[in-house]
Amino acid sequence: MSTLRELKTRIGSVASTQKTTSAMKMISSSKMRKATGQLQRLSPYRQMVQHVISHLLVTDQQFDSPLIVDRDVQRVALVVFGSDDGLCGGFNVNIFKQLLVSIQQVRKEYGQQVGITVIPVGKKMTKAVQKIVGKDIQMEKVALNTRSGSEELYAFTDLMKTRFLEHTFDRVEMLYMHFISTGKQVFAREQLLPVSYQGLADNVDPRAANSPCLFEPDANTIFNTVLPLHIKSMLQDVFIQSAASEQSARVMAMQAASDNAKELLDELQLEYNKLRQQGITTELLDILGGQVER
Repeated sequence: MSTLRELKTRIGSVASTQKTTSAMKMISSSKMRKATGQLQRLSPYRQMVQHVISHLLVTDQQFDSPLIVDRDVQRVALVVFGSDDGLCGGFNVNIFKQLLVSIQQVRKEYGQQVGITVIPVGKKMTKAVQKIVGKDIQMEKVALNTRSGSEELYAFTDLMKTRFLEHTFDRVEMLYMHFISTGKQVFAREQLLPVSYQGLADNVDPRAANSPCLFEPDANTIFNTVLPLHIKSMLQDVFIQSAASEQSARVMAMQAASDNAKELLDELQLEYNKLRQQGITTELLDILGGQVER
């Protein structure tokens, strides 16, 4: 049976844990709001790039760019976004499970002999991916993590473009958690390279046809200038989506931990009060027994 001193120590420890998890929840909430704010600020830029592409695609001209060329797929790069830190519930576990599913899908689409290179972003994901590295699955480490800034992100984008143009990779895909709300994030698999020409056409603003433009020097040159900007904005959007999802998962995990600590604290406090009342009752009975003996 626990003594009052032991219960008091446990109550203090649980209370400290609850305060810590509550503080971590507040910090993660602040980081999540910062990430969602970045998404909102990025949206006008992406819309402007898409606006320019829409005006280009509504013309009758043919566009030529090595970044939109589909070729026989011999090696696929899967860029999987995880976290550098823990305490975010099943965030990394769920992404890793979907990575395994995606690998099977890639083999089904392009054949069992297709080469697969996994490029993890985040220490936790890197550690998980190391477990599946083998003869037909390679891992490549890059200088990009969840705390990287725009310069590192753009350098990584240029690296992926170079690897694609050099035929090191025939296809580059991104695996990440898409942020919807604090309580909901969904896994997404998105093609980065080659850029889907059909995907660009599907997103054309129909109003662009009603506002014809003059292109200088020519439409194809502008297309090849805007396309890399489109790729950068795609990767930046995915990077921020993953960051927002990570912090959202951490908010939910810390909320659950705080609720569990509060429930345990209430149980310990009740047990402490019962034990303390029992001690008082015993002392009163001893006092009354002594008076009777007199």
